[in-house]
Amino acid sequence: MNSSSTPVVLCFSGADPTGGAGIQADIEATASNGAHCAPVITCVTAQDTSNVFEFVPMPPELLVSQARAVLQDMPVRAIKIGMIGTAENAEAIHSILRDYPKLPVVYDPVFSSESDGQLSQPDLIPTVLSQILPLTTVLTPNIHEVHRLSPGADTAAAAALGLLEANCDYILLTGTHGKTSDVVHALYADHRELKNFHYPRLPGKYHGCGCTLAASLSALLAQDMPMVNAAHQALDYTYKTLQHGRQLGMGQQHPNRLFWQD
Repeated sequence: MNSSSTPVVLCFSGADPTGGAGIQADIEATASNGAHCAPVITCVTAQDTSNVFEFVPMPPELLVSQARAVLQDMPVRAIKIGMIGTAENAEAIHSILRDYPKLPVVYDPVFSSESDGQLSQPDLIPTVLSQILPLTTVLTPNIHEVHRLSPGADTAAAAALGLLEANCDYILLTGTHGKTSDVVHALYADHRELKNFHYPRLPGKYHGCGCTLAASLSALLAQDMPMVNAAHQALDYTYKTLQHGRQLGMGQQHPNRLFWQD
């Protein structure tokens, strides 16, 4: 692929010093799936492979100026949103999305870490529901995240369907945190489950698999791949990064997003 035809994905994400999640995950996953990541840093975190210690959000006006500089200069074909951190930053991102309604938007709703370390302020979720989700093409929550966005639902499937009624076009609900023998991911749209995807459950825990999935999906949508095909290919890629995962610290494993180079 030559430079003039390389699709650009604008990625709003946090900075993770371990390199397992956040913007490094976005850069590696988009590149592995044929796109270029234009990174907009939303927050800086202090974390290791086991715990989150603190995070500091970027000023919302800096998010806007970063994003507009890229959008006015490069042929952005999709937008990926990860860690937002604050309601003010969500409002800033909303102002960008509103001005580019034709770009597909992939949102991975990051509120806390696997160890329950906080990666958001309490007022973020209401702002996400009112300003981010209505402009989202596909939401990629895990079971815990979908219940935080739709707390009255009895099941994760009911929560996903409820969010579709009022908000985004598609939901790719990941089943990593489920109790099933294998991992079942489900794609929802048009008031129903469109397709589910089954993968063998791997042992251990991984740091950054949600970021990897959302970033790879955004790269494929930036190349105009149909949603079902893009979801399937992004899930296949993410699963392979986990199969080739590496124990780089004393906590969770890192997905190996560059496994294809080995």
